[in-house]
Amino acid sequence: MNTSVSLTANGRLPGEPPKRSWLSLISWGIFFLVLVWSWSGADMRPLDLIRDSGNMSQFAHDFFPPDFHDWRVYVHEMIVTIHIAVWGTVLAVVCSIPMGLLSASNMVPAWVYQPVRRVMDACRAINEMVFAMLFIVAVGLGPFAGVLALWIHTTGTLSKLFAEAVEAIDPRPVEGVRATGARAIDEILYGVLPQVMPLWISYTLYRFESNVRSASVVGMVGAGGIGVVLYEVIRSFQYAQTCAVMVIMVIVVTCIDVFSARVRKMVI
Repeated sequence: MNTSVSLTANGRLPGEPPKRSWLSLISWGIFFLVLVWSWSGADMRPLDLIRDSGNMSQFAHDFFPPDFHDWRVYVHEMIVTIHIAVWGTVLAVVCSIPMGLLSASNMVPAWVYQPVRRVMDACRAINEMVFAMLFIVAVGLGPFAGVLALWIHTTGTLSKLFAEAVEAIDPRPVEGVRATGARAIDEILYGVLPQVMPLWISYTLYRFESNVRSASVVGMVGAGGIGVVLYEVIRSFQYAQTCAVMVIMVIVVTCIDVFSARVRKMVI
């Protein structure tokens, strides 16, 4: 009787669990070593959450009920925050399209995409708040400094995402357009953009949501919007008003998220 048993493609018996490779075990070991190494540097004190729970409950109690007495001011500044996020995102998209193409290794030679990537890394590495403080010195207090800060940082982020989408395209449509003798710009318009446009729209919507939150933060250093109000009520220990501002921010960001989700479903 033939009792031979066929092996799977990985050389295992049917139903046999996969063996852990040494590389996998070493990777997990390094991961846990990094966690242990960073424990003290991050000043991890989880027991303080239990020891100081009374203080935190009293602190939370001061937040409720929220005080919406100045809700008109809060709503107006929230609208300004959205304006900052809109313009910061739009300017970033305009710059990220050429920068993303110039950062893609399948679009341009290494001597082009490597320097462009490093410039975009620099834009992305510096936080929006740092850029906001720099632009406040350059153009003064107000929303325009916030717009410029979001523009630079978001350009660095979107350029990377756009480039990764371009590098993942199917090269055959591009080759087909090239075979017709079309120009390089036609290859991009008819071979690249139709493939990446849904992802680019999705990334843009996500960054707009993120920029609404970031615009709230950069306002705390004087770049306009709801962040200015939030900083003032926190500094004045007006926690009920702080809660009201935070509630408005949560509602606005949630509405934007719901709208963005619907648009993403339409284009992807």
